[in-house]
Amino acid sequence: MAIEILPATGDRFDDSETALDSGDGPECQCQWWMLPNGPWKETSVAERSELFRAELDGDLPPGLIAYVDGEPAGWVRVGPRTTQPRLARTRNVTGSTNEPLDDDSVWAVTCFVVRKAHRGSGLMRDLLDAAVEAARDGGARVVEGYPREPSAAKIPVNDLYLGTVSIFEAAGFTVIDRPKSDRALVSLTLRD
Repeated sequence: MAIEILPATGDRFDDSETALDSGDGPECQCQWWMLPNGPWKETSVAERSELFRAELDGDLPPGLIAYVDGEPAGWVRVGPRTTQPRLARTRNVTGSTNEPLDDDSVWAVTCFVVRKAHRGSGLMRDLLDAAVEAARDGGARVVEGYPREPSAAKIPVNDLYLGTVSIFEAAGFTVIDRPKSDRALVSLTLRD
């Protein structure tokens, strides 16, 4: 199995759509963290798709696409926390982080999608490792994640889009806070 992980750029829009074709991905278009609640409810899937396309056409890719044997198999959103506005309105984040909310050097890993055929293969871990490297290359000082803890509660597969605590811990992240028994805020310092 050959795995390649590449930036989600405008020329890879169709591949991004294929990578998101699992769980809530097709409906969400990875826009949940980009829109406050009101605008989220008011946008159609087609409008979210156009917002997503505009992100991919922008200067900073909003995420990475995993390819398995040349086929899109997974997605991860990674970028400065300040570019994902809903994070600054999310109590589990604002009440748990040690980092200033307006600090552009703090990046966030907020969304994973692994297509059904590739679940259980370690692809989420590969995506997280690549996301950390993308953050490092982008100048991040700290990378945060907001994973779920499946051992604390029965969590539907679609709700694991935030990742799992164990995956983040295996990648070197430290649990900073547990705002709820099944949720954590994790952090990895890349530079002082």
